[in-house]
Amino acid sequence: MNLAADIQQRLLQASLAARAHSHSPYSRYAVGAAILDEQGRIHMGANIENAAYPQGWCAEATALGAMVMAGGRQVRAVLVSGPGPDIITPCGGCRQKLREFAGPELLIIAADPGGIRQHWTLAELLPYSFGPDHLKF
Repeated sequence: MNLAADIQQRLLQASLAARAHSHSPYSRYAVGAAILDEQGRIHMGANIENAAYPQGWCAEATALGAMVMAGGRQVRAVLVSGPGPDIITPCGGCRQKLREFAGPELLIIAADPGGIRQHWTLAELLPYSFGPDHLKF
């Protein structure tokens, strides 16, 4: 998917702004996510940790929840930002969550405070995925 540079910059700014709201007192690894929906709206999310570690949730899941609550049903692009310098990608669980609302062609962009670092399609990060289309009878 070819995404205009101005939209990528809007996603970057939203994701970095979301990082500022991260609740990450245990790992101190703030993550932000910005999702572009089918209506051209951007939805933000940050990771929210919990003292009972498996009970926390990822930035992508938070952004997906915001999208659904706002009436969005399809993800057109997602930008995930971490603190750097290592490139961050959605975890396996979030890749599957994104698959629920997008197809293999979904653009996933990685960034940090220095800017956009890399991009992939969902198919590259989650090959041979299982999605809603598999459950149509």
